[in-house]
Parts: sequence; C-alpha cells; structure tokens
Amino acid sequence: MSFYTSLNGLKNAQTSLNVISHNIANGETNGFKKSRVEFADIVAGSAYSNPKLIQGVGATVEAIQQNFALGPIEQTGSALDVAINGDGFFSTVNGGTGQTYYTRNGSFSLDGAGYIHDSSDNRLQIFASNGAGGFATTPSSAQISATNAAGAEFAGVSVGGNGDVVASYADGTNTVVGRVALASFVAPSGLKQVGSSNWVTTGLSGTATLGQPGNGQYGELLSGALERSNVDIAEELVGLITAQRDFQANAKAIDTATQISQTIINLRT
Repeated sequence: MSFYTSLNGLKNAQTSLNVISHNIANGETNGFKKSRVEFADIVAGSAYSNPKLIQGVGATVEAIQQNFALGPIEQTGSALDVAINGDGFFSTVNGGTGQTYYTRNGSFSLDGAGYIHDSSDNRLQIFASNGAGGFATTPSSAQISATNAAGAEFAGVSVGGNGDVVASYADGTNTVVGRVALASFVAPSGLKQVGSSNWVTTGLSGTATLGQPGNGQYGELLSGALERSNVDIAEELVGLITAQRDFQANAKAIDTATQISQTIINLRT
C-alpha cells in the first residue's frame, strides 16, 4: 500500500509543479489570474473499522482554485488600454463565432470597420447610446463611425472612468458611442479558462450579470492603463521549492518501501 500512497504523492507534487510553472510562465501576461492547488487526504475504512486504527492512504487533488485578486496597474498612455479598478470583467464577443468571453485584459484596438476589439478579434461589448442621454439595456459590439452626422472625419476615441466611449471628430465635436458593459458572477472561481486571459461561463460560475462601471459591485475604469498579472514571483518560487521537496520525499518513500520489500524477499529465499 505504501507504494501507491507515495505514488499518489508524486502525482500530486507533479500537479503542483505544473500549476506553479503555469503561474510563473504568465508572470507578464496582462489580466492573468494565478491558481493554486488544494489537496485533500484519503482515508479508507469501513463501518466496522476501529476509528482509532484507521490509517490514511495518501492525498488527492481536490481543486485547482483561481485567485481573482487585483493585479498591479501599469500606466500605458494608450487611449484604448483600459483597466478595471475593482470587480468585474470586460465582456467580448468573437466576430467570427459569436462566442462570448470575459476578460480582465483591457488591451483593445480599433479595426478598419470601427469595432473596438482585442488581439483575437473579440469585440468589446457596450450599452449603446440612445442619443438622448440614456443607454440601451442590452449590450452590443462597440463600433465607431468613420464620420459624424456633419460629415467630419473620425479623429480619436477615449474611454472615461465611468465607462463612456467617446469618439472625437475633426470638427471638434465629441459623440458618446456608449458605455462599457462589465460582467460579474456569483462564483467567478467557477469560470473556465480558455486562454488569452479569457474565461467562459460554466454551471459552477453561474450566468453573467451585466452592469455599468462604478455602480454597485462593478469597479470604475482607468483609461490609459492595464492590469498586470497578479502572480507574485517570489511566492511562486517558494511554492516551487516546497513542491520539489514533496516530490523528492515521496520518491524517497518509494525507494525505502522497495528496499524493505527486497529485504523480506531475501529472508524468504
């Protein structure tokens, strides 16, 4: 039994090493959220076992938990770099597949059709302006018109702390295109990672609740800034050393069990 107990320990230590390596590899990924491995002990015993004599048979990975703590904010100066100063996720929709993603990476740009999108052609979702000072209740993709009603050409775009997407034109006028839509979840740790600092909903996370920046549980926006990865390299290196020691200790336990088995076999022969 000691072989399999230590084998489980080796597998768990390898899982921990894999998660820590993934965290370290994404130390410079904007909007990345680190993860940690949570273990649980395994105890085998029947209803007739003496509780004072039940022994454990190893450990198992219970969960790989995501940590959504706010990462450091870096000023970039780019008008379409946006950070969320608080809770919430940007909502984006892929221009080709229509798949909805949620992200903390606010590095956006403008394409030739006027859509505000990320590097994977996921278009930022906003509550479009109704032209009377109000906003739609259903989000749509942010799109900037190449000219305004007077025929003046587009000159630039900015995002305010309240989420207003404002397009500027050559005649000096500004037009509020809409307000950035932020998403929140009952259990964000249940979101599924799909790469590129994007998440999708699952049954564990619940459905997204959309709202405007600065209201309730939604944080305000910081224009010209990006949220960096929340990975603490020093902390990860300490965890890496601990996982390595765990791996070595379990390997040593297997070696010891092998030596004991060999001794017993030699006695019988």
